[in-house]
Amino acid sequence: MELGLVTSGAALASVEKYLPRLLEDKVGSRIAAQDPTLWGPEAESEAAIRLGWTNPFDTAEELVPAILNLRDELVAEGLTRIVLCGMGGSSLAPEVITANDGVDLVVCDTTDPQMVSAILNEDLQHTVVVIASKSGSTVETDSQRRAFTAAFQAADIDPATRLVLVTDPGSPMDDPSGVRAVFTADPNVGGRYSALTAFGLVPSGLAGADIDALLEEAGLVSDLLAEDDEDNLALHLGAALATTGRDKLVFASDAQALAGFGDWAEQLIAESTGKLGKGILPVVAHLNAPELRDPAGDVMPLYLYGQLPDEVAEDTTAIHFSAPLGAAFLIFEYATAVAGYLLQLNPFDQPDVEAAKAAARTLLDAPSAGEPDAVFGAIEVYGSTADSLADALEQLTAQLPENGYLAIQAYLDRHGDAKLQSLRDVLAERTGRPVTFGWGPRFLHSTGQYHKGGPRTGVYLQLTTQSQRDVQIPGRSFGFAGLIAAQASGDANVLCDEEHARPVLRLHFTDRAAGTAQLLAALGLEDGAQ
Repeated sequence: MELGLVTSGAALASVEKYLPRLLEDKVGSRIAAQDPTLWGPEAESEAAIRLGWTNPFDTAEELVPAILNLRDELVAEGLTRIVLCGMGGSSLAPEVITANDGVDLVVCDTTDPQMVSAILNEDLQHTVVVIASKSGSTVETDSQRRAFTAAFQAADIDPATRLVLVTDPGSPMDDPSGVRAVFTADPNVGGRYSALTAFGLVPSGLAGADIDALLEEAGLVSDLLAEDDEDNLALHLGAALATTGRDKLVFASDAQALAGFGDWAEQLIAESTGKLGKGILPVVAHLNAPELRDPAGDVMPLYLYGQLPDEVAEDTTAIHFSAPLGAAFLIFEYATAVAGYLLQLNPFDQPDVEAAKAAARTLLDAPSAGEPDAVFGAIEVYGSTADSLADALEQLTAQLPENGYLAIQAYLDRHGDAKLQSLRDVLAERTGRPVTFGWGPRFLHSTGQYHKGGPRTGVYLQLTTQSQRDVQIPGRSFGFAGLIAAQASGDANVLCDEEHARPVLRLHFTDRAAGTAQLLAALGLEDGAQ
């Protein structure tokens, strides 16, 4: 895969506008030098402890051999199924790395009982579980660890031989007792910038990915990104991301491009820039997405290629990007920091994420489902008193402003309920506006920040279900069904509160299969396809 970046139309105009300023202000070299003053006084204290990602190579010199040694031990013992329990950047980067390297990694980034149960009940005899949490107290990963520990014990397997932890030094998880290994990551790296740290490398390396090659790819561009040079790709990309008025960034890939990269970039960009009423909304789509047929004035197409096209239409606004995966990670991390500089935002904090977590904790202590506003077959409707399911959807989309977006939030099984992703295209077609699709609760660690802190232009379609079978969480008074219900309700409550005042339509499936079929049929997708 070649390395290259081409901008055209408004994206090129933005580069021409901002590049001289970025060079004059020495933004590239100051990021590389880990200068915390770059984003202003209010961001300085956070930036001072969040710039370690600019040099992952020194730490990797000791980390990689330790990972590969453990990998050899596991293979020798026949332990070849690697499960990763992590959220946000802790799961998205390893998923992209292993997908692009063609190796298997089972990612458990959910609290949906159906998906958790399916992962728990498959081939424990050959399974090692990596628990990844920067804080060491993330509710999802703590719950998953408890469940896997109990499952191993029930199968007469010593959990101490099967659990591998990745966390920050000094966190509650930084304790080698009762586990096979603990890997500590650079504490001066935030989760969404952690692709080339222990959070990305440990699960990927244990699964069999070539992490040496990944780091080598990043190393090839590291010096260039640190230079105040007009050929610095990150400066060009950061300037294009910050294009005035083009705040909906639509990702599309060709068949040879980076598999799943848009999902990783989505959490990096949305959580880094979606605050103070502004930001960039990534939309993970595809080459034939409705948003790209005749892009609206607030849409920035971003095409990921295996090889850049020989020519691009100069009068068409777009970003065209190609790079090996390791290089792509580092380029996008730099570019996001550059965009934060141009947008006058702190790209390292997430001030609105905690609100949904706090609301979920409150609901776990005192659950309150409330009565639905309407019931249509297997679907309970909250947030609309329409006469039909189709009318409820129409009422929601009618609230879209001209520069708005629709976010679909599916608190379901992203494997078993994957057909619901077909909703994205049909709603984008009908509304003429960008539509994002997020699986809950993982999007809470990603676009969830943008939903609450970004521009107030979104409307939200939340999908939840009545779990037919729960998975208990040892040591807790609730199971995964109660946890995911609290997370969904908590997030909806925050979006609807007086401060945020976002429109939310919640469709609750009293029967998962029947509700799914009913919703698809209401939108003309009876078989789950357009």
